[in-house]
Amino acid sequence: MTSAKGNSRGLREIRTHSGKVDRVAIPHMAYMNISCLEMEKARREKEKFIALNRIKDIEKRLQEIEAEKDLLLKRLGERCHNGPQGVPIFKAPTVQSKPGFKIKY
Repeated sequence: MTSAKGNSRGLREIRTHSGKVDRVAIPHMAYMNISCLEMEKARREKEKFIALNRIKDIEKRLQEIEAEKDLLLKRLGERCHNGPQGVPIFKAPTVQSKPGFKIKY
């Protein structure tokens, strides 16, 4: 029994064209790629919409914070005055000095 080992090929030696064909050349592959891109675009637009709404909510809250801060500063302004750098400082209670007796020489 003689075997022809020299001219037999295994599965590894079979040459194929897989991976060599351009995906755009096959129409259904191109359409699949387009549909994937459209789905990603829709997801990104939804993300953008949510992010813009979040930014609007943050800006609204910042305005509310400023309004509340101004209200508190106005309330404090009734009881305090501004210091050298404009920092509110509480007024110290004023002590009225009573005129004492005077000695004349």
